[in-house]
Amino acid sequence: MQKIKSKFQKIHGLPNCCGVVDTTHITMCLSSAEPNCKVWLDQEKNYSMVLQAVVDVDTRFTDIVTGWPGSLKESSILHSSGLFKLSENGERVAEWKQAKDRSEIGEYMMGDSGYPLLPWLLTPYQEKDLTESNAEFNRRHSAARTVAARTLAKFKDTWKFLQGEMSRPDKHKLPRIIHVCCLLHNIIIDLQETAMDEQRDENYRQQVCQLADENGVRVRDKLSEHLISR
Repeated sequence: MQKIKSKFQKIHGLPNCCGVVDTTHITMCLSSAEPNCKVWLDQEKNYSMVLQAVVDVDTRFTDIVTGWPGSLKESSILHSSGLFKLSENGERVAEWKQAKDRSEIGEYMMGDSGYPLLPWLLTPYQEKDLTESNAEFNRRHSAARTVAARTLAKFKDTWKFLQGEMSRPDKHKLPRIIHVCCLLHNIIIDLQETAMDEQRDENYRQQVCQLADENGVRVRDKLSEHLISR
């Protein structure tokens, strides 16, 4: 984790950043006659399963979880994940609780506007008229966050069968298949540092979450002021 934080600091000037969290949809072929099939229908009217991942600057997966139906929002998936429970307890993102009542900036992750703003998960400012410090935070936040989009795009490009529509019998094995592909992805990166092309899941619109924890607001404001003062 110290190495991960050091690289985010060096490349993006973001102290104590532990990674970027994002999601991608793995489409499936599912009959409309299937029981509970509608829960798998996502916002783009595809049957899909969601993969939530945390990535580092080197495009490695540091946390993955999958199996959720495509209809669920990013915020709902996050709150149902082990990542949320561990981070809230100060185990996964360890230092944010210790820094809660102090002036220094604790550990945190970055997430897009589909996630709630939390003390350990910082999302961009959504206001139209931003202060200089808030605008600088959004700029660096956006630059750092692209690593997740590149990682997930490369992941699906490498394992091309995940871009097709997985058939009904494969649905029950799909979480394990995705997990293995993520492990192989990291092994490939360890063997050779591969340049990643910057892309997004172009077929899916950006979700926006309006939830904002008061301590999350405080941490984000503190970090934005720190960035503009340097």
